[in-house]
Amino acid sequence: MKLAGKTAIVTGGGRDIGSACAKALAAEGANVAINYFASSKGADATVAAIEAAGGKAIAVQGDLTKPEGVQALVDATVAAFGGIDVLVNNSGGLIERKTIAEMPLAHWNAVMDLNLTSTFMMIKACLAHMKEGAIVNIASQAGRDGGGPGAVAYATSKGAVMTMTRGLAKELGPKIRVNALCPGMIDTDFHNIFTKDEVRRNVEAASPVKRQGTPQDIANLVTFLATDDSAFMTGTNVDINGGMLFS
Repeated sequence: MKLAGKTAIVTGGGRDIGSACAKALAAEGANVAINYFASSKGADATVAAIEAAGGKAIAVQGDLTKPEGVQALVDATVAAFGGIDVLVNNSGGLIERKTIAEMPLAHWNAVMDLNLTSTFMMIKACLAHMKEGAIVNIASQAGRDGGGPGAVAYATSKGAVMTMTRGLAKELGPKIRVNALCPGMIDTDFHNIFTKDEVRRNVEAASPVKRQGTPQDIANLVTFLATDDSAFMTGTNVDINGGMLFS
């Protein structure tokens, strides 16, 4: 087990990509703290699955756009497991599709808080307990190509996460490596809510691999970036999109 004795935090770990990441990290021996905001059933089910497989996990509810929510998660993790070695910043979302012309400032700020400021606060809070390890940020293909209709705020926030990843790799190395993923079309509730079915079918047809990605596809790459298998990688924003965008 490549993460035996290590502790990982996975934000947004109650469903989809976050749940898959938590299980994959636990399968490599990590103790896992899962943050969730509203997906309590999913978080509890993820913890139960990890424990059934012989691992250790806790679920902590909290709003990571608030400093107190961030600190409560970090404190609970350290109290349960003694430290932090891996941070997976998976929390985030589009909230709603809005063009710039129709977008109130409150929406812009909410998207930035959810995707960017929460990532900043989580990293800052975890650094007090990380002597070495890995940070993996979940960015987006939208950060490279600007996103779909009404996604300018989301794409901008994810582009900023990509830039933060590069800067932090230089600031925190060599003890802490920082990388990010740029997922394309992944079969999750994000696209169930925000993407029309015909658009998803068109993406599948155009993709060289002829399918959408799965949460497990993302979890496999997150686990690679969290372990020493990727020891010579830092500051990267790795595309994982089935060949729909080459960078």
